[in-house]
Amino acid sequence: MNISKGFLLALITSLLVLSGLLIQPFLQYVLGAVLLAFVLYPVQIRLEAYVSPMVAAISLVVLAVAGFLTPFVVVLMTVADNVERIREDLDADALEIELIESRLENVTGQEIDIASELVGLGQRIGTTVIERSTETVGAITFHLIGIALAVFLVYYLLKDGTELLEWFHRTVPLPMDIQRDLRSEIDDVMWGVLFGHVFVAVVQGTVAGIGLAATGVPNAAFWTAVMIVFAMVPLVGAIPIWGGAVVYLFLTNEPLLAVGLFVYSVIVVGVTDDYLRPFAVERYANLNPAVILLGILGGAYAFGVMGLFFGPVVLGALKATLRVGLDNWTRLEETDVAN
Repeated sequence: MNISKGFLLALITSLLVLSGLLIQPFLQYVLGAVLLAFVLYPVQIRLEAYVSPMVAAISLVVLAVAGFLTPFVVVLMTVADNVERIREDLDADALEIELIESRLENVTGQEIDIASELVGLGQRIGTTVIERSTETVGAITFHLIGIALAVFLVYYLLKDGTELLEWFHRTVPLPMDIQRDLRSEIDDVMWGVLFGHVFVAVVQGTVAGIGLAATGVPNAAFWTAVMIVFAMVPLVGAIPIWGGAVVYLFLTNEPLLAVGLFVYSVIVVGVTDDYLRPFAVERYANLNPAVILLGILGGAYAFGVMGLFFGPVVLGALKATLRVGLDNWTRLEETDVAN
């Protein structure tokens, strides 16, 4: 290697490290933008047959933002409504608190003022919130900037996606047919993991949420959103949430509803995990469940929330690269010798 090539490689390496440091604070939002752009890109290509790339990208970004914000707004409104009902019912529960206090006094022989303890706890929480208000404002500002960055990235990835792919093909030092083969393998992994975890999790969480709402579990919309997140993790799924709801119904003297929710969750909710997930992941991504679990847990530690998706994708991409590389290794060696 001559000095010029060495200098160029050193410069590229330095710039890659600096670029990584720039991206790292907003890695979650960058990965989210890449994922969303990947999902929307086929639609972008179809729309470009009728409108300009800019109009198509703006339209998809607006629809995506609306589609993501609407469920969160609905959940927040539902939770706020339940909180308001709890506040309105506090006066009605005062007599029950007095009864509990008297029973505790009879058992322990000491006077206990639950209301005062609750007020004191509320004051301590309020003081902590005020003391951390600066940190809270800073965190909110950071996340707002990250969301805005993700929106802009999605727009430009969609608008300039074709040019970006062409640049990628020109830059990667592999024959075009090998690039296409590798891209096809990775696309299968991406869609398999996306369908097998994100889509199945949405279906599983929604189906379980219907059971919570039908049996009268409070904040069913909020717990549905939580179950969707939990359902992305194999071996865990939505069981902790609907299992807790079953226990809650038993403790509130609703044994029939508790049994009904248990049966519904085991049979109906279980079907989504037993049939949809293996169908999607094994057929399209062709990944072993152990590899998927390792990717999810390791990805969550390495990349945060987005690692739940990108962890299995990284391992799947490694498998695809090894297969394509080994299949074409002799050919690549002959190409190097010829050059």
